[in-house]
Amino acid sequence: MNFKSLQFFIFSCFLLASTPILAQIPQVPAEMEFADMIIRINPQARREIQLDVDALYRNPSYFKVKLERVNLYMPIVERELRSVGVPLDLKYLVIQESGLIPDAVSTSNAVGFWQFKQGTAEEVFLRVDSQIDDRKNIVNSTRGAALYLKKHNNTFDNWMCALVSYQMGLGGAKAYFGNRYNSQRIIDIDRNSHWYFKKFLAHKVAFENQIGGMLVSNSQRLVEVQVQGPTSLKELAKKYQVSEEHLKEMNKWAVNGKIPAGRGFSLVYIQEGKLDYKPAVIESQPSQTKPSQKSKAEEKYYPAYKQANSYPRISGNTTKATQPDQITVNELDGVLAANTTSLEKFADKIGIKEKKFRKLNDLDPEEKVEAGKYYYTEKKKSKAEIETHIVQPGETLWSISQKYGIKLSALKAKNRIRRDEDLKAGMVLSLQEHRKRGEEIPVVTVPSSTPVRVAQSDPEPQSQNQTAPVNYSSTQDPEPSYSNTPSKMTHTVSPGETLYAISKKYGVTVDQLKSWNQIGSQNIISVGQKLTIFKP
Repeated sequence: MNFKSLQFFIFSCFLLASTPILAQIPQVPAEMEFADMIIRINPQARREIQLDVDALYRNPSYFKVKLERVNLYMPIVERELRSVGVPLDLKYLVIQESGLIPDAVSTSNAVGFWQFKQGTAEEVFLRVDSQIDDRKNIVNSTRGAALYLKKHNNTFDNWMCALVSYQMGLGGAKAYFGNRYNSQRIIDIDRNSHWYFKKFLAHKVAFENQIGGMLVSNSQRLVEVQVQGPTSLKELAKKYQVSEEHLKEMNKWAVNGKIPAGRGFSLVYIQEGKLDYKPAVIESQPSQTKPSQKSKAEEKYYPAYKQANSYPRISGNTTKATQPDQITVNELDGVLAANTTSLEKFADKIGIKEKKFRKLNDLDPEEKVEAGKYYYTEKKKSKAEIETHIVQPGETLWSISQKYGIKLSALKAKNRIRRDEDLKAGMVLSLQEHRKRGEEIPVVTVPSSTPVRVAQSDPEPQSQNQTAPVNYSSTQDPEPSYSNTPSKMTHTVSPGETLYAISKKYGVTVDQLKSWNQIGSQNIISVGQKLTIFKP
């Protein structure tokens, strides 16, 4: 080997060693899987897509920064796509749209992680106003995008067409594709295929083997916390021991740094601690109890207890939750009851025949609609989004079926259990698969509550069926009322009260309150609502 050849060899080795990402640029295959389809790519289209892949890798430093953001947010993106029933392959679209920059703005004034214009955002129940911009919220915007994509896929039964409709709109995609790809599971890509889908394939090729392979930092992790307004990022910064500037940077959806009253909000921040590629740490507010050492059965099923706290999942215009066609409950059309009333009156109010409403919600004719509970206005599902549910004190088969939007008959059949009397706290019910004949239902220890402070009864005699009155002034917290049932208490929600304040009053957790009263992830309660609270 001559001197010049040796120099070139050494320089080449140095270049490869100093730019490891460039040395590992993935190549576009002739055939690949996408969602539930096989994508076959001809040579000319492969070269076109490869140019986009190469461009993504051209600047190693820039690629690394983007990949760090991807690894930071992707567990939440995957979780929300999965909850709506959208294939996880669609996760690469958020990289294509915004590079996971929360306040990205396009030339057409599309905003946020998934690049929504305001009108489209409102179609998928995102809040966009002077206080909140859900387009910059990774949880809500991903859920909105998932709903949008799933709705369009219902038209085409083809995720490629649904994906292109994200850029063209449903009308534009229907005009472009017609029905020639409807229900097709093998797609041929060539020079005439839509550019948007080819660019998407480039992002899939570029990132699919990189996600999870590079840590954001060995000492950092993303934490997601459910918070309830009214509050501010300044107050929350003190609570979670992070800087206010950091919370503002990570939560640009809070437009002016303040969080209004109403539904709950997903707050995210980076915390020191080893980061693995697992779903972001999700903490409820407040976290007062920790599970003690658990048996193998509890280790296996305890995550179901955590998951249950996010159900029922409420989306949409929650400020008008008591009106029809405003919210979805577990991805089904639903409504919140404002007052306790008869089935006939409630069904008439929301414009549904009483018989149909009873059937949709598995209700007996003599039952009443209860204030503060969610009801469905379309048919419930035969199985839930999650696999199991751990029975909590006071729950019934009906309340569990409503919590997850699963038909009562399906819940009973899957678990071979027919009566509420057969339910026991700690039972692990199956929400998807049928339990085998003769197979016993597992039972785990339900996290115990702390002692409940019992209200002093009014000195005046009460009738047997009357609850103690609530007397309060603006300077004094109301004393909780309680029923004469020995195993539970009843609290009447007063103006200005939050779940957190009520949980502190009784010495229980927010999660327990939500579980006992079927309160969804939005933490919506209304004045006058009766909350059930169980004694230890």
